[in-house]
Amino acid sequence: MRTLTTGDTEDHGGRTTGGSLPRHGLDTGKNIVRNSVRNTYVFFACLALLLALAACSKPPQPETAETPQPTGLESIPAPDPSKYPSISDMTAWKNPYLVVREDGIGFVDLSNREIHVLKQEEIPAELVALPSSAWPYGRVVLISQAAPKNPSEQTKADLRKNRALLLGTLKELDVQVREAP
Repeated sequence: MRTLTTGDTEDHGGRTTGGSLPRHGLDTGKNIVRNSVRNTYVFFACLALLLALAACSKPPQPETAETPQPTGLESIPAPDPSKYPSISDMTAWKNPYLVVREDGIGFVDLSNREIHVLKQEEIPAELVALPSSAWPYGRVVLISQAAPKNPSEQTKADLRKNRALLLGTLKELDVQVREAP
């Protein structure tokens, strides 16, 4: 067996090396510094990764209970399709009847079949003002579209816009729609 000289170390198998391995598991000063620097780099790399992940994550969303806003139509029951008149006889319709027009929304007075032209923002108040007897089929309205007087592209665009706004308003009011044939 060879005797150890300066700079030689003995590995765990009892073999002699000429390197700078620690003797009997003890670290030299160089290894301690090297390990400390390496551990510092690993620490900062992990910290940077953690901060990057935290910066990319979305903040927690506050829980919002979807409580419907009162519309004034809550006392009207849900629609009952079994009470609707047949599709071929829509003249017997007794619930509110709305006509999409290029100049607004026509509200049909069922007692005399007159059409009152309303602005979009007037629709909710008009429907809420009706007595509950005006809703025999429940919370549903009949919608039709007026034939444009001047079928230009602008007129067609106005009709599409008024229809979309009306449908959005009715959805907010939780009122179902029945399309007239």
